[in-house]
Amino acid sequence: QSTRALVALQQPVTAHQPAANVQQLTQLDIVPMQAIKCVVVGDGAVGKTCLLISYTTNAFPGEYIPTVFDNYSANIMPINLGLWDTAGQEDYDRLRPLSYPQTDVFLVCFSLISPASYENVRAKWYPEVSHHCPNTPIILVGTKLDLRDDKDTIEKLREKRLAPITHLQLLGQPATQILSLQMLVYRAFYMGTCNTPQGMTMAKEINAVKYLECSALTQKGLKNVFDEAIRGVLCPRPRASKKSKCNLL
Repeated sequence: QSTRALVALQQPVTAHQPAANVQQLTQLDIVPMQAIKCVVVGDGAVGKTCLLISYTTNAFPGEYIPTVFDNYSANIMPINLGLWDTAGQEDYDRLRPLSYPQTDVFLVCFSLISPASYENVRAKWYPEVSHHCPNTPIILVGTKLDLRDDKDTIEKLREKRLAPITHLQLLGQPATQILSLQMLVYRAFYMGTCNTPQGMTMAKEINAVKYLECSALTQKGLKNVFDEAIRGVLCPRPRASKKSKCNLL
């Protein structure tokens, strides 16, 4: 289903090339492709499916249809990146963990225009994936980057005394303070007493290997999300305990 072609790195062999090159190319041809399983989780409607479809097909999908479960694939030599889409709705809380065994990396997503989805990273998604896959790397992804500066979106949030998730937070206030997230974001965005990156603060709190923002519509930052997912598996940061793949408990 992916339009991303397998990249051929070898050059054609000609009669003028030394025999050693022929042997090297033969060895490249038989190198097995490494499979990486990447599972995407997050609240419903934060843009998980759009993220995957935009990346694998270079096209932004139209009407929103809630996901049950789906798989996509992107071949990036010598990597086969298997992308697993999951349903964020509570109705699938029991079924969703069946997608987790043998996961190599998680993309935990929230919408930059939904403070509730940001809070659920801490309240729901990190506890869930860390319970089932305690040693699997996590990349925290803020979606819908194109809407963060959209005037209509900002106005709708303002009416609810909310604001987009920006790189700003109250000066000197930890992310875990009892003060409600809604008021924290509202005061930070509109009162100007700001300092600490919210996304980076959350990433540190959940021990994510990376915090990234992207737009599936404009594709800004999109490729980098999956590049970092691959890098997080191939070049894992040192851990105190031995890394193992996800097992269903």
